[in-house]
Amino acid sequence: MSPEEYRTELTTAAGPIGSSLAGIAKSRSLKSLNQRLQRAEGAVTDAVERLGPVLPPPEVTAEHSDYVAALRGLQGDLGDLRDSVTERKLCTSSAVLARLGKAAGFGTVKSAGGDLAAKGDYPADVVKVKTPKEVTRRPANGTFLRSGSRTGNGRLTVDNGGKSDAVLTLVRGSTKLTSFYVRKGRKVTVRGVPDGTYKIFFTGGADWDKKARAFTRNCTFERFQDTVRFRTIRSATLIQFSTWTITLQPVIGGNAKTNQVDPEGFPS
Repeated sequence: MSPEEYRTELTTAAGPIGSSLAGIAKSRSLKSLNQRLQRAEGAVTDAVERLGPVLPPPEVTAEHSDYVAALRGLQGDLGDLRDSVTERKLCTSSAVLARLGKAAGFGTVKSAGGDLAAKGDYPADVVKVKTPKEVTRRPANGTFLRSGSRTGNGRLTVDNGGKSDAVLTLVRGSTKLTSFYVRKGRKVTVRGVPDGTYKIFFTGGADWDKKARAFTRNCTFERFQDTVRFRTIRSATLIQFSTWTITLQPVIGGNAKTNQVDPEGFPS
């Protein structure tokens, strides 16, 4: 191939890789994240199939070979990341990009693309997405992430003896009343719950992203099967109100069962 023909081939094959990798950051759900990773993996696969048989200009034969090999490595990395999203080991775009930044194939493609580009202004340096560092953010135990109304008399105590931090959300009808953070091994008591019947949802995991309102790694989504009713009874001499205690770990004699919840329908 002439240099001009090779540049055209590179643009056609490698151009979609950059745009699809940049698109990962726009994911706002696990479903979208999986789809965008699949799109990026497909773009890399197409590039490998197109560039593999190409005979480049002689002066970049070695660089071309390294670049195609690096793309194959990135193809495998993206497949692994998609598996991690499916298994909910990675749950947000920031977590995926942080893990991508540490992947061998990602770094090799950046290096090989840069080497190829430097040999004759070839458009191979397409991996420009910024990858954050992996972090673990944990709000203080009892932090209200959605304050809501707490003008009632009811009390709810949550004992998190599970293996991960959790966020619980009380929903009355279609209204999300309040959400609060419970660190693993700790308890939280919410006072002032208004009268009503509530569904209780909880999500667990590692690294709470307050902007995404989600755990970025090892996420789970559940709700208690039974609703919880808070009721206040007043008489001339006293006020009686409901107090509930729930645990996020199995206990002997416990009767509160939970169901898995589709992340797409989980109250954020």
